[in-house]
Amino acid sequence: MAASLVYLLLRQILQLLTQLARDGGAKDVELLVLRHQVAVLRRQVHRPDLQPADRVVLAALSRLLPRPQWSAFFVTPATLLRWHRQLIARHWTYPHVRPGRPPIDRELRALVLRLAAENPTWGHRRVQGELVRLGYRIAASTVWKILHQAGVDPAPRRTGPTWQQFLTAQAHTILACDFFTVDTVLLKRIHVLFFVELATRQVHIAGVTTHPTGDWVTQQARNLLMNLDQHADRLHLLLRDRDTKFTAAFDTVFTGLSGLSN
Repeated sequence: MAASLVYLLLRQILQLLTQLARDGGAKDVELLVLRHQVAVLRRQVHRPDLQPADRVVLAALSRLLPRPQWSAFFVTPATLLRWHRQLIARHWTYPHVRPGRPPIDRELRALVLRLAAENPTWGHRRVQGELVRLGYRIAASTVWKILHQAGVDPAPRRTGPTWQQFLTAQAHTILACDFFTVDTVLLKRIHVLFFVELATRQVHIAGVTTHPTGDWVTQQARNLLMNLDQHADRLHLLLRDRDTKFTAAFDTVFTGLSGLSN
């Protein structure tokens, strides 16, 4: 009885496949054959030996196939993503250069910090000038680096609130902005401009582009203020870095429309 049932089931499957082939479904039959062959190979080879070209092809095809159908690959989605991360890392890894300047002497570093602590109104250039008078050859940028690494604020701020205290007190009025990048599978870098409201931690994705320019950034700032509408009146401070893409026109948008200062 069981053998007869299996025979009838196999006969129906063969008839269905034959009908599909007659109706122009040869491709569907070919897919079924290929899938069965892949299943057989998976049972025999637990870890296939892939060449770099094979990885590139599979990674590129994964961008064309919806995520729910990634089970068709004989590697896991995590493996595909790991290949992509390794490819990006190799692409942006530059050759190592020879060591630069020798490390700063501990006694000189301690002297810089001592002069800054005993003279709160001295900036890094004043400290560097006094050291030169004492016979120490040191650049002003080196003095600034020592103070910065030690967490010493610039001269006018040493007697006032710390940076953390300032952020805590003014968080509800601060808007910060910056870029982060995303690398595609074909090593194309995409720049994403985003803004963060420090009080609520709310992130606004302003725009995405492959070639950020000053005009483009300025236009995204205008679009953001239009979306914020009346909510922008509560923001008075803008934090940004010294990237050349943040032009004077970008600052004018915030100063003129919302009263922000950077």
